[in-house]
Amino acid sequence: MIEIKDCKTADLPALIELYAFLNPGDLPCSVSCAADSLGQLGRYPGSAIMTGWVDGTLVASCTLIVIPNISRAGTPYALIENVVTHGDYRKRGFGTAMLKDAVGRAWACGCYKVMLLTGTTKQSTLDFYAAAGFAQTKTGFQIRR
Repeated sequence: MIEIKDCKTADLPALIELYAFLNPGDLPCSVSCAADSLGQLGRYPGSAIMTGWVDGTLVASCTLIVIPNISRAGTPYALIENVVTHGDYRKRGFGTAMLKDAVGRAWACGCYKVMLLTGTTKQSTLDFYAAAGFAQTKTGFQIRR
C-alpha cells in the first residue's frame, strides 16, 4: 500500500535521490535550491510535489501544478511533471496511484483539464499513461535553452 502526501522540506534529500531514476546522469539539485523551489511551488494553491511512501521509503513522486486561467470563464488547468517511480518498485501500481491522486486533486481544484508531457518514445511508458486515463489528443511543442 502506498501512502501519498505532499513533499516537506525534510523529504527533499530522499526526493533528490529518487530523481536519479527520472533522468539518469542529470546533476542533482542541492537541498537548498530544492527547498527554494518547493517554497515557490507552495504559492500556487493546489500545487504540490506529491510523494509516495511504502514502509517509510520514498518510492514514487510527481509534481502537480494548478495554473490560474482567464479563458474558460477563469477555470484553472493543471500540469503534471516529473513522474517517477524508484526502479526497484516499478510495475506495482505506485505510479498509477500517484497519477490518479494528482488528477483527483486537480478536479477538486476545479481544473477543466490535466496535461502531462513525456519525452520518451518507449511504448511501455506511453501505455502506462494511457492506462492511467491520459490520451494523446494534442501535439506538444517545446523550446529549450
